[in-house]
Amino acid sequence: MAMKSLMLCVLALTSAGAAMAAPDDLADSVPSSSYFTQAPATTIPEGSNWYTSAELGAITTSGNTEGTSVTGKVDARHEMANWSNEYIVSGYFKEDVTHNGDGTTTRTRSAERYSVSAKAAFKLLEDGNRAFLLGSHVNDKFGAYTRYSSVGVGYGTQLLKRDNETVDVEVGPGYFHGENAAGGIESGVTVRGAAQLRWRVSPSAAFSQSVSVERGTSNMHSIAETALSTKINGTMQMKAAFSARNDTNVPDTKKNTDTQTSLTLVYSF
Repeated sequence: MAMKSLMLCVLALTSAGAAMAAPDDLADSVPSSSYFTQAPATTIPEGSNWYTSAELGAITTSGNTEGTSVTGKVDARHEMANWSNEYIVSGYFKEDVTHNGDGTTTRTRSAERYSVSAKAAFKLLEDGNRAFLLGSHVNDKFGAYTRYSSVGVGYGTQLLKRDNETVDVEVGPGYFHGENAAGGIESGVTVRGAAQLRWRVSPSAAFSQSVSVERGTSNMHSIAETALSTKINGTMQMKAAFSARNDTNVPDTKKNTDTQTSLTLVYSF
């Protein structure tokens, strides 16, 4: 109940309405996995704006091996005069098809993960500095943790700001509640640290590297992503990414690290 109440507080703080606006710069529209809320480099018009991206990738195989895998994410960023809010919803599943000797077909789901996040960041007086409140929940049917929820507060700042590069860091305490693959329930206080590099390689290409680490009493939960996005037109990009999720305390039947390599189309609006 305490976890649900905290998540509801995060969602309540980050809810607001605004007019739609499209980002003009590729680096501003590249979605990030470490869950940073950043102001775009372009000037924000009076009022408030939404910067939203939706990405989708799929692989289907046939012949000797049959199966389907789909990955997708929606990343919505809401910029206001004093607040910078972000909402992320993502999902991934993989299904394999086996043709049996008796003529029947067996479908086996080998991956199924869904996640949702919400974050409210209050802009402090000094440019790039923020106080934030965040919450996230992950359902991973085949992961080391089948359910993992966390909330946190903290401070973020921009260590580096150049024309083509930015480096942002965050740190703060939090709380997590999860269920591992063996059915064990874990919860406790955490300390979270995160960092993200964004580099505009060219007017049509952007690189990002992000990492987030939550350290608790019984487990250290880490997420990292490396991504390269290339601009196709004013609203469409192609994104190649490699991501890894690691938990130090997992059941004997599970591996510590899950990785995913993806190629997706990203539509920004």
